[in-house]
Amino acid sequence: MDEALLLPVIDLSSPDRLSTARLIRQACIEYGFFYLSNHGVNGDLLREVLSESRKFFSLPVGEKMKLARKEHRGYTALYDENLDPASSSKGDSKESYYIGPLEDPIAQIKLNQWPPEDILPTWRHTMESFYQELECAGKKLLSLVALSLILDEEDFFVRVGGMDKPTSFLRLLHYPGDVIASKKETYGASAHSDYGMLTLLATDGVPGLQICRDKSKHPNIWEDVPHVEGAFIVNIGDMMERWTNCLFRSTLHRVMPAGQERYSVAFFLDPDQDCIVECIPSCYSESCPPRFPPIRSGDYLKERLRVTYGHDGLNSVVMKTT
Repeated sequence: MDEALLLPVIDLSSPDRLSTARLIRQACIEYGFFYLSNHGVNGDLLREVLSESRKFFSLPVGEKMKLARKEHRGYTALYDENLDPASSSKGDSKESYYIGPLEDPIAQIKLNQWPPEDILPTWRHTMESFYQELECAGKKLLSLVALSLILDEEDFFVRVGGMDKPTSFLRLLHYPGDVIASKKETYGASAHSDYGMLTLLATDGVPGLQICRDKSKHPNIWEDVPHVEGAFIVNIGDMMERWTNCLFRSTLHRVMPAGQERYSVAFFLDPDQDCIVECIPSCYSESCPPRFPPIRSGDYLKERLRVTYGHDGLNSVVMKTT
């Protein structure tokens, strides 16, 4: 039986930044996940985003496929993605929509795809507004993450060039409620860890998200992550785990079918493609040397996506996972 888990709650508005940074450090070491409250993202806007998301995913398949994913932007159909191929041959029972940087860093190329205004007139404006508010909250959180690692250098990720032109992605997700039963276990999102720095997740309150804190135990022990009204769920990605020399954990997680429709919105905050990811000085010592060589952020994400999406990942200008 899966167990319920109440993660630490981090108050982004707290004036005691050092105390908040210590709480973040503890949460990232122990769980790799935490709740983020008082994040400054408008609650009415989130509800509007979820409403607009429902409108899009309720469109006929033919209309949605007109916006099929190109350059890692646009629509991905049901079962088109499998985050853990070893678990199922069918694919994950979800459909999604990617929105990339609003001002593309590569020669101002406009790569995002948008539904026609005559079908969804306020869709683009709503998503762009939400993207901007999430990016602002993410940058504030990242300064506290830096403070939790570098003590007095809360501008660390800015100083190393990570926030010059961040390659953040917004992903809308829809998990149908009428999943067809099969001999193999069906997953909304099969077991995986995120590839990048930080992920901020908002849900409609329908359960399904689970985490596994110890990847080495077999069988895996999965714990349910309850919905906390008004709070985002934040998790550490593989790139941040690499940056911190595995001090902060990129935790395995999945989404299980809940027997009803589930909508969520994930925001993946990643650095500039040219940012060099190398072990943070405070995260290694003579007895604990760096485990990974330096690597360009864009190259790292590109390779991870190549494994997930095949040749398509190689053609993406900027990259992101679920």
